[in-house]
Amino acid sequence: MAKESGRAPDRIADPWGRRTPYGRGDVWPERVDLYLTEGAGDNGPDPVDRWVLTASNLHSNGDAMELAVRDGRLVGVRGMAGDRVNRGRLDPKDLYGWQANASPDRLTRPLIREGGVQRETDWDTAMAGIVDRTRALLDGPGPSSIGFYTSGQLFLEEYYTLAVVARGGLGTKHLDGNTRLCTSTAAEALKESFGCDGQPGSYGDIDHADTIALFGHNMAETQSVLWSRILDRLAGPEPPVLLCVDPRPGPVSEAATVHLQPKPGTNLALMNGLLHEVIANGWTDQTYIGEHVAGFDRLAQQVALFPAEAAAEATGVPAEQIRAAARLLGQAGRLLSTVLQGFYQSHQATAAAVQVNNLHLIRGMLGRPGCGVLQMNGQPTAQNTRECGANGDLPGFRNWANPRHVEELAKVWNVPPDRIPHDGPPTHLMQMIRLAEEASLRMLWVSGTNPAVSLPDLERIRSVLGQERLFLVVQDLFPTETTEFADVVLPAAGWGEKTGTFTNADRTVHLSLKAVDPPGEARPDLDIFLDFARCMDLRDASDAPLLPWQDPEEVFEAWKECSRGRPCDYSGLSYALLRERGGIQWPCTAEHPDGTERLYTRGDFRSGPEDCESYGRNLLTGSSLDQDAYRALNPDGKAVLRTAPYVPPPEQPDDDYPLWLTTGRTLYQFHTRTRTGRVPELRSAAPDMWIEMSEADAAAAGIGEGDLAEVSTRRGMVRARVRVTGIREGVLFLPFHYGYWDAADRDGHHRAANELTPTSWDPASKQPLFKTSAARITPVSPLSGPAPAPTATASRPVRSPAMTRDGSTSGERP
Repeated sequence: MAKESGRAPDRIADPWGRRTPYGRGDVWPERVDLYLTEGAGDNGPDPVDRWVLTASNLHSNGDAMELAVRDGRLVGVRGMAGDRVNRGRLDPKDLYGWQANASPDRLTRPLIREGGVQRETDWDTAMAGIVDRTRALLDGPGPSSIGFYTSGQLFLEEYYTLAVVARGGLGTKHLDGNTRLCTSTAAEALKESFGCDGQPGSYGDIDHADTIALFGHNMAETQSVLWSRILDRLAGPEPPVLLCVDPRPGPVSEAATVHLQPKPGTNLALMNGLLHEVIANGWTDQTYIGEHVAGFDRLAQQVALFPAEAAAEATGVPAEQIRAAARLLGQAGRLLSTVLQGFYQSHQATAAAVQVNNLHLIRGMLGRPGCGVLQMNGQPTAQNTRECGANGDLPGFRNWANPRHVEELAKVWNVPPDRIPHDGPPTHLMQMIRLAEEASLRMLWVSGTNPAVSLPDLERIRSVLGQERLFLVVQDLFPTETTEFADVVLPAAGWGEKTGTFTNADRTVHLSLKAVDPPGEARPDLDIFLDFARCMDLRDASDAPLLPWQDPEEVFEAWKECSRGRPCDYSGLSYALLRERGGIQWPCTAEHPDGTERLYTRGDFRSGPEDCESYGRNLLTGSSLDQDAYRALNPDGKAVLRTAPYVPPPEQPDDDYPLWLTTGRTLYQFHTRTRTGRVPELRSAAPDMWIEMSEADAAAAGIGEGDLAEVSTRRGMVRARVRVTGIREGVLFLPFHYGYWDAADRDGHHRAANELTPTSWDPASKQPLFKTSAARITPVSPLSGPAPAPTATASRPVRSPAMTRDGSTSGERP
């Protein structure tokens, strides 16, 4: 077993660390990544007092790790060698991100707004203000005037508690998570194809696959440890071949056998073209289709309209490249596909993501080692948001339109079924914003997220959050752009300061233990929600407390019963087992005490009309199907091949806005930088906003590397320095992380990418369109030196300036 000391310059400049090659079917070798503050450790003057179990909290990979504690403070981290997910490796954000907990600007006392000014107060006063407003609204306009918007970064126990409060206690259907912005399409695509959420595949499929396809997934930056696993396969015997679908080049495309760079908003056209070639060439498993799949004739008819030439015309990808990619997919012996925001944040997001599922279904590439789909998540606990019902769905992957499921949940909670809202689809976030704008939603409780930077069309969002008639509660670790609008601010404890469980993108559950105390009066989110429930005196049908729990483990035990018998069955798990064994994949039951690596190994889908989580939607309009329509479509509970015709994006480049604008992530920051922006190593690696554009577009605009420019859409303008990259011509890229809390100029709103994005969403998943805006770029002034963009990732310049030890760049513009 190798051990690496992840000192900051090394793992910023080389994010994926040293290679440990292995061959197909072999066990991924261990490599323990370690980072400690100066003087800490066994050989230092200040030895570590204890190591505390946890897992990563700044991406969705679920890397198991331990926190080093000395004198009641965090002093470092190390990876867990024996864990199935990471085998000891850590992402750069894992290695350094824990330092944010000790940032001096943490929220430590509640704040309440009086006379237009926020002032510190005590917890009783703050909670009394929330409870009084809640009761007044319940007595007046009713539960539909109250909404909750939560995160993908809390713990399972906190989401489940919030779902019980909102659904079983208050009776509101206005509950959603910021997973709506990143991976609601993952959930919807899985439901459409398999009848239920839950990843069919496993990270272990990387060890066996001979072909790996990444659809809109910059894995090298969003899940860097998972990318290390692929790099180690590529460095070993019998390496897999890779397909990369991304308009931006980068480490993934450089390792790929085939790289397709479609125009933004054309993923469905591309997938229809690929499926056309696969079917036309007979690269299908007709036996598997006959036994386990419904809708093949409908799919074949749909994609017959899209031969490679038609797909090429729509996407801008040459027909021969499409055929080459189809051969790679169609002739694979063991195919693993991953999907992420490049597919999820567009106008036909669900329709495009579903076609990846369709590819695996018609090829029979599910349920075997190396054969799987990972409709990936973007946050550490996004899977829990969905499982527990904090994303709008009912807990345990229950179907809101199935009366039996509602009655089952009501029995678990001991409440009348009619208290649980189920008269229509749950309210998604963008609709909640509209309801607040129209004064129907009068109270919004935001926990662990920063919508004043992360939502589209920020000028509108600021106007909604700033309304006097909206009572806004914000629960967070730090002052943010959103807390500025709050009537009540609640200081929350962070990761490492509380105990709970969370589940990663391949269904692996980890336990995270409290390592240190939170600062000041900050409290765990669970304690805050339970305190609210007690103060509201929420009761069940027996007049007993609706939420009788006192600590996270009690909530986990209650969740196990809620999940029992459902696809996400946790009934075989316990805190003790997770302490002993590390990560375990659900479903974990008495029959499967070691967990379940792959779903649907026998074509046993949870898609029967009485069992499925959803009856599906029209992928073009978003309208929900009822049970009768679903039963006619899928009477035998098979997997379903869902289709939709390609439609061009609603906003197109024109004479005024001749370019496409797409937004996304960088490896060194997470979401709106609430934590990573306060970590020296990560802040210096990607300190400020930048604009990416192609060399041809830069030359046409008279712009060079490092110059200051303005990007405008019909909604706003952003000003930043330019990075000239190998991105597809006609496309601009902005990282979405940068807001205003640390901006040099706070008078204007010209830094955040979402000043430019539209108020529009995919009709099925309701995920906003962050990747299909029409834009223009205007030079402002020439500047010397490069843009403040990383150089080891997809933002690498086409002409390389000198790179410093910390991964930033220096020197004259190339």
